[in-house]
Amino acid sequence: MLMQRKSLAFLLLSALLFIAAIVCWLSDETNLAGWSLALLFLSLSFAVRENKLLKGLSFTAIIFSSVTVAMFHPEYFSTWGNFPLSSTIIPLIQLLMFGMGSSMSMNDFAAVVKSPKGVIIGVCSQFVIMPSLGFALSNTGNFPPEIAAGIVLIGCSPSGLASNVMAYLAKANLALSITITSITTLIAPFVTPLLMKLFAGAFIEIDVLKMMWDIFKMIILPIGAGLLFNKLLKGKIQWLDKAMPLISMFAITAIVTIIAASGRDNLLKIGLVLIGIALVHNVFGYILGYWSGRLFKLNEKDCRTIAIEVGMQNAGLASGIAKELGKIATIGLAAAVFGPLMNITGSALASWWHNRPPLDQSNNNDTNDHSHKK
Repeated sequence: MLMQRKSLAFLLLSALLFIAAIVCWLSDETNLAGWSLALLFLSLSFAVRENKLLKGLSFTAIIFSSVTVAMFHPEYFSTWGNFPLSSTIIPLIQLLMFGMGSSMSMNDFAAVVKSPKGVIIGVCSQFVIMPSLGFALSNTGNFPPEIAAGIVLIGCSPSGLASNVMAYLAKANLALSITITSITTLIAPFVTPLLMKLFAGAFIEIDVLKMMWDIFKMIILPIGAGLLFNKLLKGKIQWLDKAMPLISMFAITAIVTIIAASGRDNLLKIGLVLIGIALVHNVFGYILGYWSGRLFKLNEKDCRTIAIEVGMQNAGLASGIAKELGKIATIGLAAAVFGPLMNITGSALASWWHNRPPLDQSNNNDTNDHSHKK
């Protein structure tokens, strides 16, 4: 009851902040309107935190809060003194990948041996459906070449860590989700540059070997260090084990916020169109990913898993590639938009599936329950 009261209180506060933002905007007090909107998203993050199905949106609301501040005050996230904050993007991505590696073990890849069909379909769908969609969508609008290349880049990136969380919430096949994420991430240094050359070569110049090395530095080295940490020190430094999820959330928020600040002017020009493109890319990724599983007669649980894996991309890695290309304010914009958006759609999809158990799993679950009781 106390939790419900807290949620209602924060919802009421959110409503008041929304009204305040409108009043300030109409009164030409844009600075106050910006702070009201930032506090509104922060209040919403507390409001949904107590709800089991919606708590995944709490983190997204925090990202929106910080991005709102970045849009109204980009100077806060551009430079500190003489230090450009964009220089922190690569180390932050490496920190994220280290966190991913520290949560993995060789047992995670056992699913490849036990059930290779779902893994192969998921990995192939990821690197066929999303790059093709990205290329098609980049040609629908009259985008500047670098913005178009950013849309393609999102499609050519592997699935992200958030997909594992959504698979868990959706009661999908978590082991399959983790395996697909791991494999697409590990082969990304080789596959992503080649796909970018194929689909984005007409927009910008792509140095395949340099991009391979850049992605290798961002993915393989830190994941390797994380795997080593997991094997040697997992459980021995408990405070670090508990802190890694929080560190990862901070890193993602910081990356998106810095990109939003860097590309603020471009976002103001094409922001709504880019949001629309990202939404179509994301939603069709879910739909086509799901039906790729159906096409090869996977069970419902695995089809849902592949839908989430295909639809949710590693926006952080795409941001890092954009930074290495020296185009964070243009190529990096699609990643900045896609990242928060996919968390919203992914949470909505996970909530929908959470309350609708797969029909072809129900009999198995009943059997398992009876066996357990015996």
